[in-house]
Amino acid sequence: MSLNETMKALADVQRREILEHLRNKPMSAGEIAANFDLSNATVSYHLKVLKKAGLITESREKNYIIYSLSASVFEDVMAWFYKIGGKKENEK
Repeated sequence: MSLNETMKALADVQRREILEHLRNKPMSAGEIAANFDLSNATVSYHLKVLKKAGLITESREKNYIIYSLSASVFEDVMAWFYKIGGKKENEK
């Protein structure tokens, strides 16, 4: 996971909406696609970008791939935002 890939993944509104759906519960690609007016190929692409960025993980359950949020990457991003927005070393 690189910060650039993570920011690229988060820059797209549809990918952020996918993450919001996954916040509620892990879902299959079909369950995710049912929430959008997108082709299955487009949903698959978005899932690939999110996975490459480390924002989601996948696990196999029978014939389905189930996608879940990966909280550790969000913690890394928040730590980076805090570092950038926090006090400078010479500030008291």
